[in-house]
Amino acid sequence: MSEEENDRYRAPALDKGLDILELLAAVDGGLTQAEIAKRLDRSPNEFYRMLDRLVKRGYVTRIDGDRFSLTLKLFGLAQLHAPVRRLVSFAVPLMRELAEASRQANQLVVFDRGNPVVIAQQEAPGYWGISIRVGSRIGLFDTGSGHVLLAFRSKEERERMIAEHIGDSSTDGRVTPEFLARLDLIRTRGYEMMPSAQTAGVINLSAPVLGADGTAIAALTVPYITLINTPAPDISTTIQLISETTSKLSEMAGAGFTAET
Repeated sequence: MSEEENDRYRAPALDKGLDILELLAAVDGGLTQAEIAKRLDRSPNEFYRMLDRLVKRGYVTRIDGDRFSLTLKLFGLAQLHAPVRRLVSFAVPLMRELAEASRQANQLVVFDRGNPVVIAQQEAPGYWGISIRVGSRIGLFDTGSGHVLLAFRSKEERERMIAEHIGDSSTDGRVTPEFLARLDLIRTRGYEMMPSAQTAGVINLSAPVLGADGTAIAALTVPYITLINTPAPDISTTIQLISETTSKLSEMAGAGFTAET
């Protein structure tokens, strides 16, 4: 196609929006409207309406009042495409092995448009187990999966995920120094272990599936229940089984995935 034909099919508004997204994806800390215009060699007024629409559609967010930063919505859209199906295809056999070895159910969770979302579920092999429907959107602050997805991200990525989940984190009482310190502890020890905030007697055991860049692309969680009439591994052994499973899955997925896949 000639340059003249290319010009014939130009969509200036679309080009302008894509220019903004590509620019914001390449910077940390966001840019003001004036800075965006300067880098794209255009007038600031040209971008006002486009930025307003990108904010309203959730692709861009305001930070520090007058700065604009990319959200994780594009990442969330990507998660609904082939990479998630590929990840699930890798995970399902390993999740089945984990369920047999631990005698517990397990689920695989990714972050999608403001919430952790269950993308695969493996039932427990015995009579009892806690299961969550595939497609369920769960909490970011009150689940082991949510904690792990936050813990194994950079400070900037954490802030963006939290902003997508709750909006302005400065007015939310859950984003405390103690909560952030817990995320750092999870990252150091490699897993989360916490009582379920939804079901009494359940201990959430969660570990990250790491992409090629070393950040979490998913969390693998066992809602651990104590089985009385069935021989089953204890919590410590189950944590080891989860870690072995996520290590295998990270090795399989790491060559083809990053946190931005």
